[in-house]
Amino acid sequence: MAYDIAADIQRLKKEKNAVILAHYYEDGDIQDIADYVGDSFYLAKMGQQVQQDTILLAGVVFMAESVKILNPTKTVLVPDMEASCSLVKGAPYDKYLAWRRQHPDGIAVTYINSSAEVKSISDVIITSSNAQQIVESIPKDRKILFGPDQHLGRWLSKKLDREFVLWPGACEVHVLFNAKKLYELIAQHPDAVVIAHPECDESVLQYASVIGSTSRLLEEVQKNPAKKFIVATETGIFHQMQKLRPDVELIQAPVMDSGCSCNNCPYMKMNSMEKIKYALETAKPQVGLEESLRLKAKVSLDRMMDITSGKPVTWPAEFTV
Repeated sequence: MAYDIAADIQRLKKEKNAVILAHYYEDGDIQDIADYVGDSFYLAKMGQQVQQDTILLAGVVFMAESVKILNPTKTVLVPDMEASCSLVKGAPYDKYLAWRRQHPDGIAVTYINSSAEVKSISDVIITSSNAQQIVESIPKDRKILFGPDQHLGRWLSKKLDREFVLWPGACEVHVLFNAKKLYELIAQHPDAVVIAHPECDESVLQYASVIGSTSRLLEEVQKNPAKKFIVATETGIFHQMQKLRPDVELIQAPVMDSGCSCNNCPYMKMNSMEKIKYALETAKPQVGLEESLRLKAKVSLDRMMDITSGKPVTWPAEFTV
């Protein structure tokens, strides 16, 4: 009889009073053993609300940090502490701080794909699913600094007709999609609906009928009666799309490399069932933050939560750190 690691994980969850949150970009077997699967905004909300003593975040470390910031009394685990993000690495605290200081009158709108340190010097955190709502809540006369993903920022700036000062960062996965090859693929599949994540370059986004967060793209596949979709985002989302619509054909948007047609986030794929089992057994690795840092970072995350729940917020007149 084959060894059933999923059954072991389910047993450990009960024994340890643990809950598993998984991002859409994880492998399908991880998504299937998770209690909650979603995009980064959904995982932050669920991480704040769950009652279990232990939260295991199967995603990347910045997501687990956000959960710890919002729910500090819980033990927060990750399968692999090396599961970082190219956006996090591309926006180091000292350089982001210097950039902020160049625009002290600006409101720093920072993508959740950032470190706790960068969140601590930001005014509000956004995700791709709530970015429009949050930017629209900022007074029109205030300058907006947007980082660390320039492509998401540029798309939002055009969509909302607001001028942004952009941090020059990018997601190493989404920038690989190739506009010329996508054009050729569309010609081969004229009946396909093209959907894309706003972290893609605008040369790719110009071909998309729907641009949105992973949850928005999933919703489109679920509700659109089309039978074929070309999808420009990380391949992990295909698992949920296929579960919701087993009748559709999903085609990965082409990437620059002529080799593999897939486009996987190397950090998300560092997680595994074996690492999840080990983390639950040992309560390691744990995500921990200095309380002073946690409280500073919580200000920007709280603003995100308040705005998205319809609560009024106040904006600082000037950045003084």
